[in-house]
Amino acid sequence: MTDIFREIDEDLRRDRYSQLLRRLAPLLIAAIVLILAGVGGWQAWRWFGRQSAEATGARFEQALQAARENNLADAEQALTAIAGEGPAGYRLLARLRLASIAGAKDAQAGAAAFTAIADDGGMDAVWRDLARLRATMLRIDTLSPDEAQAILQPLAAPGRTWRLSALETLGLAALQAGKIEDAGRWFDQILTDSTAPASLRQRVESVYMALVAGGPAQASAATPN
Repeated sequence: MTDIFREIDEDLRRDRYSQLLRRLAPLLIAAIVLILAGVGGWQAWRWFGRQSAEATGARFEQALQAARENNLADAEQALTAIAGEGPAGYRLLARLRLASIAGAKDAQAGAAAFTAIADDGGMDAVWRDLARLRATMLRIDTLSPDEAQAILQPLAAPGRTWRLSALETLGLAALQAGKIEDAGRWFDQILTDSTAPASLRQRVESVYMALVAGGPAQASAATPN
């Protein structure tokens, strides 16, 4: 009798499970369909993203080639389109290149374009620092030594990405202003920085420090007005 009751109990459980599965089957199927659709959508989004990035990369390279060939009108047109509608990374690169082209034609216009990037809070701090450095380099002849130092010194702090370029620009600005001791201090920081590339070290040692040693007259004659 015990075996019979056990079999009946198992049959009842199987029936309940079967009924439950029949009721839940549409929900389970819908959930599976949604999962598959989500995975498929994600894969499709990634595929389209890769295709878009590759196409934009090709357009960006064509724009750079046009700029190298001095076909600036075509380069600017292509870069402007990328800056307006390309993937985020290419938008930034296009804006930086457009600012460089503008700076080659008109220093103040280029500085304004770089400053707009530097002031864009949506940009990563590394690229904002680069844009601020480039803007300052284009305006260096119109800035007083104190103004240049106020902008560049934070960029020359240890750990900043563009520290060495900022130090070099600070040294050149000091040389141009006849502040020889200040220039020597900025250049010394490059020479004592273990991360400074060999080409920069050589430039500092063979050119800049020679100007520092020559004093204000030699520095003034060698640096552009």
